[in-house]
Amino acid sequence: MKVVLVLCLLSLALAAPPPLSYTTDSKNAEVLRYENDNTGLGSYKYAFEQSDGTKQEQQGELVNEGLENQYLVVKGRFAFIGPDGVTYIITYVADQNGYQPEVEQGPGGAVPDSVVASLLG
Repeated sequence: MKVVLVLCLLSLALAAPPPLSYTTDSKNAEVLRYENDNTGLGSYKYAFEQSDGTKQEQQGELVNEGLENQYLVVKGRFAFIGPDGVTYIITYVADQNGYQPEVEQGPGGAVPDSVVASLLG
């Protein structure tokens, strides 16, 4: 159940409006890098980077596989350029204790309260 909740929260975070772009046409951002390693046996790792400044990397590992207290530990980070021109970097762990994000930002001001609240639930 917690794994489903974590994946739902992650989906919401990724469904945010597209960030401002390094290119003049953010709707046509190009994939600069894509890596995907998923054996289908409980652990995975992927990463991508786009020409509009969006980046993400994530890895997951199944803990206590086959036991009653089995759970997925997901670690990762994503970055995007906000409407204010600031690069935001979210580093997170999602495990049996829930989704635990840490928000960093580049120069240009504080993280808006609404962004922090939406990430922390």
